[in-house]
Parts: sequence; structure tokens; C-alpha cells
Amino acid sequence: MTQEQYLKNLSVPQGTVDVVLDTDAYNEIDDQFAMGYILKSSQKICVKGICAAPFLNNRSTSAAEGMNKSYDEIMHLLQLAKREELIPVVFKGSEKYLPDEATPIESPAADFMATLADKYSPEKPLYIIAIGAITNVASAILKNPAMKENCVVIWLGGHATWETYGAFEFNMKQDIAAARVVFGCGIPLVQLPCKGVVDHFATSKYELQHWLKGRNELSDYLYENTVEEADSYAEGKPWTRVIWDVTAVAWLLNDNNRFMNARLIPAPVPEYDGNYSYNQNGHFIKYVYDINRDALFEDLFRVLGE
Repeated sequence: MTQEQYLKNLSVPQGTVDVVLDTDAYNEIDDQFAMGYILKSSQKICVKGICAAPFLNNRSTSAAEGMNKSYDEIMHLLQLAKREELIPVVFKGSEKYLPDEATPIESPAADFMATLADKYSPEKPLYIIAIGAITNVASAILKNPAMKENCVVIWLGGHATWETYGAFEFNMKQDIAAARVVFGCGIPLVQLPCKGVVDHFATSKYELQHWLKGRNELSDYLYENTVEEADSYAEGKPWTRVIWDVTAVAWLLNDNNRFMNARLIPAPVPEYDGNYSYNQNGHFIKYVYDINRDALFEDLFRVLGE
């Protein structure tokens, strides 16, 4: 790929694009918003597949259980959104994290992405939106290095570069080896950092109630699921929730920088100690540094409420 084409692929694309979503959909309440947004943005986004990503926290007993719960949640959301035609292109992902930076984890999701990428080119890339641990994507790249030419990865992962322990963010720290593969391989990469950037994208019970409740099955589920989760730790108190993962989808809809601003930076290197290191002569990635919170929520609520 020429440098000119590489930089073009780091820009917001024009026209309809083909997309694979890689999601740990059961991990939190925000993946569901992102899935709803992508499923209802068909004028811009053609969904070619959805992959279940692993996760391990208090909602799962293992990475494998987290992935399987995410797979089930994807199926549930497709039914709520009345997009059951996509069920044949939902794939189970990795049941564990990369053991090192050279060994892929076999899974239907990794095989699917690695194979699908060969149908694309630098001039017409496949866009992969990743909103969980990057294990499936890294495994696919290790299995098919041509993905570096034929794909663009958009990942919500890591914290802002100026944060101490910037690599010690949930999606990134689960599989640092996978993050190092993706950041280091030279694939066009858009990074949406969590703390320091995307944490600005928060909403409240009453805003969700006003804009989503009673609109349709999917919007009711999103409202009720978020309120139930927030009330489990803050009932009777003021609360807001960050709807992190929506921002990764919004990158593809970011015409004229209406939802966010980004700049080119040399790719940071996620280190195993939780910090970033830097090679100022390294390849560029696109780094989102600002979210237009109100503009994005206006569009999200409009789309989900339809």
C-alpha cells in the first residue's frame, strides 16, 4: 500500500462501507447501544459479520464463558432489532487470550475475518470495529498478514496517551500481546482512548427515559438494561453511564468531524507493565482526542428511536 493510500484509509470513508463488528456484547451495557447503532445505520454501514469477543470480569468466570455469553447476547440483540438475517454471519471468537505475539488463537471468528479480508483491497478496505479485547482481530492478522493491506481497524481500547498506565485499560489489558500485534503490524488503525477522551460520552437515566423509552423493542431494552445495571450500584443516587462503544461506530459516520476530532500520531506501543512506550519514527495511526458529546447523542437517540 502506498503512503498516500494508507493515510486515506485513516480518514473517515465516503459512501457505504463493509463492516465486521467484534464485540464482547455481554460485558457491559454499552456494546448493545453500539450494535443497535450499527444495525440501524444501513445507509452507511453494510454489516458483513459479527464476532463474539472474550472477556473476564465479574460477569463471567472465564474468557470462554464471557465469549459465549457475548455470542448469546448478539443473537438476542439481532432479534430485538429485527435483523435475524444476520444470524448466519455471527461467529464465536476466542476462548482464551494470546499466549504470545506470534501465536494466533483458533476460532470461527478469526477464520472468518482472515478469509473475508482477501475479498478486499487497499482501495476498498474492510472495516473492522472492535469494542472488546482485540484477541480475535490479532489472531486473524497473524493468520493472514494480507489484512494489513486490505482492512482498517477501529478500536475502542487503551486510555489517553498522557494517562499514567495508559495501556492498563480493560479492553487492552486483557490481552496486551494482541494489542501489541495490532499496534505494531502496520495495519491502518483508529484508536478511541477510554479515560481522558471517550469517558466524556456519558448519559443519565432521565435522558435515556426521554429519548428511548417506549420507542421500540430495542430502545426499551437498552433503557431498561442500563437503568437496571446502574441501579444495582447507585439506586437512589445521581448517576451517569459512559456509553463507550458507540464512539467506535460513530467514527464511520463522522463526516466533517461532526462527532469527533482526531489527529495522526506515531503508533504507541502497549507495554506489559501497563504503560505506553513511543517510537517517534513509527508508522502513524489516527488518534481520536475529542468527542462532540451532544451531537453524537442526538444522532444516536434519533437512530435508535426510529
